[in-house]
Amino acid sequence: MPFEAAEATMWQLVQRHTGRVGYRRGVKSEGLLASPPVIDCSGWTALLLSRALQAHNVAAARAVFTDDDIAALHTWSERIIHEIGQRTGFVLQGTALTADALPRCATIGLKMGNPAWAANHPRPRGITHTVQIVRRPDDDAPFVSESFDGAVAGIRLTPLMQWLARAQPALDANEAWAVDAFRLASGAARGHQQGNVP
Repeated sequence: MPFEAAEATMWQLVQRHTGRVGYRRGVKSEGLLASPPVIDCSGWTALLLSRALQAHNVAAARAVFTDDDIAALHTWSERIIHEIGQRTGFVLQGTALTADALPRCATIGLKMGNPAWAANHPRPRGITHTVQIVRRPDDDAPFVSESFDGAVAGIRLTPLMQWLARAQPALDANEAWAVDAFRLASGAARGHQQGNVP
């Protein structure tokens, strides 16, 4: 598996923090040091991805993923999707997000209403939530990890098929976008045609 170290790192983080970390909007990875620990959706997504890409660089003993690409992940939800999509030239939208079509460890952005707080950053697509697909090493099963402000707020883990069923209204409304941070590897994305990104 080409990104084994990266995927294992994400799973380790998920196992360590799921059900133990709460949600607070605007709080990034520094919130994990708080008491009680908290983090928002983009902070959690950025932490999973940046640690994963760094782990792959260490395992490969070279900079497969650049510092600039990793730094670009530490931003708000819409911007994470924009940066990865723009740098790789790959974005799936709406009903194209199926279990078969999604990349192994896709990052997904969703438009979830029009909350007043969303005016805090530019959001051309209206994305207000991000989630990350992770893989269980034992059987390669896909799950969605997210930090969510719901009835049970905080970091949670959901089997991919169950999550897709729950997200179907957003998919049908074309209010979901998937990108693949692993396509940032070694400049493989650098020759893309930016005009193809929806």
